Amino acid sequence: MKNWTRLTPITIKNKELLEINDDLNNYFRSNINGQLFIDNELLLMKFSPGTVKQINLLESDIGRPISNISTNIKFETIIDDIRQVLVEGSIITKEIETNNGKWYQIMTMPYIQADNKSNGAIITFNDITELKRTQHELDKKNKSLLRINADLDNFANTASHDLLAPLGNIEVSISMMNRKVTDPDLSKFLSIINSSIKKFRTLIDDIAIIAKLESDMITMEMVDLEEIIDNIEWSLDDKIKQSGAVLIRDLKTDHILFSKKNLRSILYNLISNAIKFKGDQPPVIRIQTFREEETVILSVEDNGIGMSKGDLDRIFDMYGRLHQDVEGRGIGLYLAKKIVDATSGNITVESEQGKGSKFTISFKAEPEYLMLSPLPH
Repeated sequence: MKNWTRLTPITIKNKELLEINDDLNNYFRSNINGQLFIDNELLLMKFSPGTVKQINLLESDIGRPISNISTNIKFETIIDDIRQVLVEGSIITKEIETNNGKWYQIMTMPYIQADNKSNGAIITFNDITELKRTQHELDKKNKSLLRINADLDNFANTASHDLLAPLGNIEVSISMMNRKVTDPDLSKFLSIINSSIKKFRTLIDDIAIIAKLESDMITMEMVDLEEIIDNIEWSLDDKIKQSGAVLIRDLKTDHILFSKKNLRSILYNLISNAIKFKGDQPPVIRIQTFREEETVILSVEDNGIGMSKGDLDRIFDMYGRLHQDVEGRGIGLYLAKKIVDATSGNITVESEQGKGSKFTISFKAEPEYLMLSPLPH
């Protein structure tokens, strides 16, 4: 006689429950993060195998108050969190250092039953010791870099200041010699020396400007672009009239969160360059702004002489002057890029010889900080 096993609904249900229980137990055993299950009386109900390696629990600890369990983690630091989770049903995450120097991210969350009621709390331990060590090393390196930058700033400021006094004495001496020397050959050499001194003074001034740019900070403000452009037009009035320049405004965004001095300096530099490097026709300078999601775009486009592709690679370099026969020191665009980069923005240029150039600046809607110094012009 054959033994037939009858599969009743209860048998099937029990089989499904056993399979689910097996799945949960296997997951529980494979979880390398430590997990504690605490009841509403703050008694330890269960813990995952991974917890044993991390916080030295014993099987005999089950059923004991968590405050009475001695491990390398001070449970008293999270008991208030557990009570808060039990009362409010919230989730709390914090970082705790153990007695042996290890770090854990501890998340405490309510233990929810099938009837959607809380019946204790689950505490999960995630070992973040290596992450903390990496963060510590990065913090040390950042502090070191900040000290180095401060030393460089101090050196630049001190050097530029200390060089000015002897340079002034040399300039006075050369000036007196120029008035007294009548020998043409000697006058020629004095002229070379005088030119070199002027270049040296310009270099010292540039060092001071860059040092100030690195060290000074300013609180940002909502800058009125119409006001800034009006002011620049007033400052460049003579050059605009002489060149016949026309400024076209297309400001879909008329306020930008930035440093007022620095934004004026950047725009002044771009507009004056557009006039300075004009083509055969009177300069037409188009200033446009608009917003793309969390970015404000500002562009200045002209119909000037433009640049070759080779020149585009060095236009933002320090002393990246492309035309030595035109006045200027060649650090304006370098500093403009430095200021924009400091706010996590971006400045780019498109240009073609004989057709003009277009500078585009992307501003973060809410940059973290802003360097102070205005550009030279």
